[in-house]
Amino acid sequence: MSTPQTDSNAGSRASDPADEDWRRKLTPEQFHVCREKGTERAFTGEYWDCHDDGTYRCRCCGAALFDAATKFDSGTGWPSYFAPLDNHTGTSAVATHEDLSYGMRRVEVTCAACGSHLGHLFPDGPAPTGQRYCINSASLKLERR
Repeated sequence: MSTPQTDSNAGSRASDPADEDWRRKLTPEQFHVCREKGTERAFTGEYWDCHDDGTYRCRCCGAALFDAATKFDSGTGWPSYFAPLDNHTGTSAVATHEDLSYGMRRVEVTCAACGSHLGHLFPDGPAPTGQRYCINSASLKLERR
């Protein structure tokens, strides 16, 4: 398993001319989460209590991000995974960035392929990694097996 890509210079995103395209492709909640770095309310997302087998993909670009076998019940109300998938180049399918918003110091998780906001990474997950990728359902699409 590879280490997620990191960019400590990530900050708030400037207005993107492609925003109108994204607004047409995504629901308002998906746009808010994926393109504006929003967070859905706990226990409300489509996948927080989903136990189906499959691959969780990026809602925006379709990149494979997490295998359902790495999903666990964190009790937080958001889908949680202990490890992301590797992409075809041998690096992580997700990237991480320092997030200093709301007066907190956190680690943001984005899609390594398209930069879509996914959620945050915390060091309180189960073995074997001890990590918890806390991800918004709105940023995911489950491809069931």
